Amino acid sequence: MSLTHDSAQVLKFPILIGDIGGTNARFALLVDAYAEPKMFPVVQTADFETIDEAIQAAVLDKTSIQPKAAVLAVAGPVDGAEIDLTNCAWVVRPKQMMSVLGLEEIIVLNDFEAQALAVSALPETALEQIGGGTIREGASRVVVGPGTGLGVAGLVRARKMWIPVAGEGGHIDLGPRSDRDIAIWPHLKTIEGRVSAEQILCGRGLVNVYQAICAVDGIKAVHATPAEISDAANARRDAQASEAVSLFATCLARVAGDLALIFMARGGVYIAGGIFGRILPSLDRAAFRRSFEDKAPHTELMRDIPLFAVTEPLAALAGLATFARTPRFFGLETTGRRWLA
Repeated sequence: MSLTHDSAQVLKFPILIGDIGGTNARFALLVDAYAEPKMFPVVQTADFETIDEAIQAAVLDKTSIQPKAAVLAVAGPVDGAEIDLTNCAWVVRPKQMMSVLGLEEIIVLNDFEAQALAVSALPETALEQIGGGTIREGASRVVVGPGTGLGVAGLVRARKMWIPVAGEGGHIDLGPRSDRDIAIWPHLKTIEGRVSAEQILCGRGLVNVYQAICAVDGIKAVHATPAEISDAANARRDAQASEAVSLFATCLARVAGDLALIFMARGGVYIAGGIFGRILPSLDRAAFRRSFEDKAPHTELMRDIPLFAVTEPLAALAGLATFARTPRFFGLETTGRRWLA
């Protein structure tokens, strides 16, 4: 096994692409550079002991096509030959995977690098703009997505390439702003005493917010899952669920605005993730935009930054497919993240 430093090397087809989150894993096959990805049913990570077993059962057992390479995006930092997922028990071992699955080459990326790759190429039909602002071609972009956790990545343009910038931005601090926030915050579950953005802006974070609101109001929490809370809010049948979704949206808009300033994202801020999709039906878009722009002394600057909801549920796979077809167009550092048989 060896590692290569050259991210521009052409990958050998067929290529397996995979987006592995804390809860779901999505796979597809690229037969060649021109074919549309051959999609496979989404699988639950909890249903398989290892990622190798999931790929074998969900992909290889269902096709006669043998992939030669794999480009995988995983929810967690890629930092060695054994890659732990943040919110999943799977450990990705590329050397073992090549041997077991018959692959010649594997590249492993962070899942939000894949989302960043996607926003370089998503069509207008995969996006819903929230408020005003105009995309400036070649300007930096940001993608943020609440799901099992909170993913964040940037995308910058340099030397005629898009360069994804991965990180753990979901773990920034998030504090109260209003009097109501100040009442709610002491009831939020913390990590070692700290309320990070991910303690609010993910599936368990929405439950955390809902339970804290119930505690402040002195009533028993009756919803136990993000879906129950969002469904109750969409149906307007539960005041605490509705407030939880509203506060979730306000905090998400605030964090999106912070990230827009950090990256000077005149190319747009893109919100992905299944949780945001569930709350879109009840989202007060005008209020969401106001919270996004509320960045004095830079409110005027913020008004010109476009904000989008990513409505394509398989955006990460689209990003991986774009990279796999034309890696030379992306300044993606693969040192320590690319394995050859």
